[in-house]
Amino acid sequence: MAPGVNASQVIAQVAIVAVPVLAAIVFHEVAHGAVAYALGDPTAARHGRLTLNPLPHIDPFGTVLLPGILLLAPLLFGTPAVVFGYARPVPIDVRRLRRPRRDAMLVALAGPGTNLVLAFVSALVLAALPHGAGPASLTNGLRQMAAESLKINVVLAVFNLLPVPPLDGGRVLTSLLPAPAARAIARVEAVGFVVVLLIVMNSDLVTRIVQPVMAALLRFAG
Repeated sequence: MAPGVNASQVIAQVAIVAVPVLAAIVFHEVAHGAVAYALGDPTAARHGRLTLNPLPHIDPFGTVLLPGILLLAPLLFGTPAVVFGYARPVPIDVRRLRRPRRDAMLVALAGPGTNLVLAFVSALVLAALPHGAGPASLTNGLRQMAAESLKINVVLAVFNLLPVPPLDGGRVLTSLLPAPAARAIARVEAVGFVVVLLIVMNSDLVTRIVQPVMAALLRFAG
């Protein structure tokens, strides 16, 4: 470690980002499984995925490597600074849902919807905490964590609502389209995530959507 760098400060800075990222992706996946369970599909529950313990949800690439790469990308390549990640997808058996097309859409919307709720709660916390605390104070640390949580949850919600499979927005789209069109859209699922990732890393599409949403939540929170 470089001279003058305080180990506790480094740990605190990592926690300020890591805790909101883990919370955002775990709640996102649990929401999918919980709504599926309520609509007739117990698959996620049977696989032990309706838990807030982060360990069953961690994906080595999506939860660890991808956020790290996106944190470094602006420094290495000059790409837009957008950080997000994903957990191991919760297993869903659409055939078990009572009304498969409608319920699949509700299950897909549950994840981004939960992220927007978490973002609003983060905005409330940020608005409630006093300004002007010292840089090393607990209050300032909580303000930074709430700000990161607000940003991370809005980014996750917006990103996942893009209408490209296998993202949640893609699943909503296939639920709304007639069967032939839905099958055609579903065929891009294997490469859809790569295409979206390239677009996000080489454009400011998500940032343009995220900033107004964050501003609106902060205004509403007071």
